[in-house]
Amino acid sequence: MSRCGEDVVSEESEEESNGVNLMEFSDEILLHILSYVPCTDLVLNVRRTCRKLATLCLDKSLTHTVLLQKDYKVNKDKVKQLMRDIGKEIYQLNMAGCYWLPSSTIDHVTRCKNLVKLNLSGCHVTSLRLSKMLSSLQHLRSLAIDVNPGFDASQLSSECKATLSRVSELKQTLYTPSYGVVPCCTSLEKLLLYFEILDRSREGFMLSGQLMVGESNVPHYQNLRIFYARLAPGYVNQEVVRLYLAVLSDRTPENLHAFLISAPGSFAETGATKNLLDSMARNVRLDALQLPKAWINGSGLLQHLKFNNPFYFSFSRCTLSGGHLIQRVINGGKDLKSLTSLNLSGCVHCLAPESLFRKAEDDIDSSILESLVVSCCNLRHLNLSAAHHHSSESIGNHLCQLLSRLKHLLSLALPVCSITDVGASVEKPPSTPNLVPQTFGRKVRIGVQTYPRNLGDQTNQKIESSVFWALMGSLRFLETLEIIGSSFSSAMPRNEPAIRNSLPPCVRAQSVGDSEVAAISQLTYLQSLTLAQLPNILTGSGLVNIGLQCQHLRTLSLANLGMMGKVVYMSALMDMLKHCKCLRDLRLEQPYFCAGAQFFQALSHCSSLQRLCIVSRSGTLQSDAVMSFMASCLEVIMCHMFMGESLTVCRNLQQSIVRSFQAERPALNVVIFPLLHEDLTEVIRDVPMRHLDEITLFKSRVAEEPPNLWW
Repeated sequence: MSRCGEDVVSEESEEESNGVNLMEFSDEILLHILSYVPCTDLVLNVRRTCRKLATLCLDKSLTHTVLLQKDYKVNKDKVKQLMRDIGKEIYQLNMAGCYWLPSSTIDHVTRCKNLVKLNLSGCHVTSLRLSKMLSSLQHLRSLAIDVNPGFDASQLSSECKATLSRVSELKQTLYTPSYGVVPCCTSLEKLLLYFEILDRSREGFMLSGQLMVGESNVPHYQNLRIFYARLAPGYVNQEVVRLYLAVLSDRTPENLHAFLISAPGSFAETGATKNLLDSMARNVRLDALQLPKAWINGSGLLQHLKFNNPFYFSFSRCTLSGGHLIQRVINGGKDLKSLTSLNLSGCVHCLAPESLFRKAEDDIDSSILESLVVSCCNLRHLNLSAAHHHSSESIGNHLCQLLSRLKHLLSLALPVCSITDVGASVEKPPSTPNLVPQTFGRKVRIGVQTYPRNLGDQTNQKIESSVFWALMGSLRFLETLEIIGSSFSSAMPRNEPAIRNSLPPCVRAQSVGDSEVAAISQLTYLQSLTLAQLPNILTGSGLVNIGLQCQHLRTLSLANLGMMGKVVYMSALMDMLKHCKCLRDLRLEQPYFCAGAQFFQALSHCSSLQRLCIVSRSGTLQSDAVMSFMASCLEVIMCHMFMGESLTVCRNLQQSIVRSFQAERPALNVVIFPLLHEDLTEVIRDVPMRHLDEITLFKSRVAEEPPNLWW
């Protein structure tokens, strides 16, 4: 600490000697600097320092858009003061995920008379409060809200409905079967629906989507351009989305250019949905498409759909073959320069000519991938995870070599087995003939390897000549990377008991280890990294390289690295964390993980850390170490631990954290619970959706949604 103080003093003295004064900078430079400061700090603190900053902090470029969605220190009083001071200057207000603010906070939004865009996703808003607020927002054109149990559209006033009739963009998250405010929005052009309805209520009663049938109004889709629906697991969600789609099947909007439905598991096609798809094939030209796998598998739908300038395709978990992909989707390589995002996760046959007689472990057809790379040369986001993509021994045709041509990639998801060097994965010990005849007196040592003295040099040469090392070197501007085992599944799935047993990794993945992880350190601008099911991690030394070189890393997710019975990379992980000054989110999933004093001491070096999630079957924790960590890391507002400890230990620690830090951190969310406890799903349902969706639940997030789907 003394050294840091000396540095600050020396910088100040140097500044004084050079006569540099921050206030002498131009207004343009100062405004750019101030744009990185949270709006609440600008208005409530910074502008009170001097007259010049008082004027600049109220500049329209800083007050036009107010983002509170991850300002975890904001509270009701700050929001009230903010709206009082600059409410009339705010045109866009984002309060998404502000779950900790009381519902009465929403009342202060009525001061923002000129609001055009408002995002209240994750905020609890009753029907009456929504009615009162929207009645005063006559200029509103974009709205995002949650629809919770108890929502009653009949309580909306005529003034509120008038405002809704002018809204052209609506994002609605449903926690209960309802149309919400959709029937009131008669000018909709963009509709985003997130279905998070559980099949059972808290009291144990079965829910049904048929509760919506009694609602008198129906949606108005005549002006719709974008329709997006994302379903959480559960039958009721499927039931409800069918009611939303029923109107679309009667008359397809002429201007529809993006139709996206993300549904896990089996979501069967019905007569109504078939009519809708047939109508779309006849009447519209799409720019973005995502459909449930049952709607695509075995049908000729893709052959009949017409595309204009597509920017997003998702065929996640479909049995789409490479031949169909080339012929029906990318049209033989024509007019696909516009495609920027492609999700082929779980498409086990997408890089093979036919899927009928092919095994999942067979080698890919490199010509299909090459056609894809050439045709879609402007791809920014590509997801090839959850499949076995094995390259052949042909020189120059390795998957990594072909992907290195995509110079514009910003995010990439690959299966572990796809990045291994073919020679390394199939290499066998050389069988050289014995030049010296064996004698009876010679002893042969079995199983003991001898290494050359210059092993380090040879290893470095081998690493830097690997195809994955070359791929990482060619994608210098990559921001998000996911390397996930093709058979990996998290121990904590959604709405189900914890998975106790995991499938073994792919055979080819056995050769992927520390050297491949070290290659990732070439990504200077990397912000998000996910590594899951890398069985050949021996020490985790590559993690240290990433910590040293990837100084922009904000999100880190590690799962099932190395041996399952022992955390072999703990020492390297602790060394890595000491260098991760920008890290905000950390998720660790590893059996037998020991969250002890040494780990939390290393984690305390991550001064920007906000969210921590640890999932560990048979894992242990030290309560005192957790409390010391929470006391030293003042930015942490989420602590989720699902371990092997007893329910009593977990509850006592959770209560201690909440009691000690909740007052200072209004957004604090703490869940500490035994991973294999039968009530885990009941605990999970109370986790704020922002945390649950972004970090607590494991999933591949590359190309999960179209880019810039919502502001």
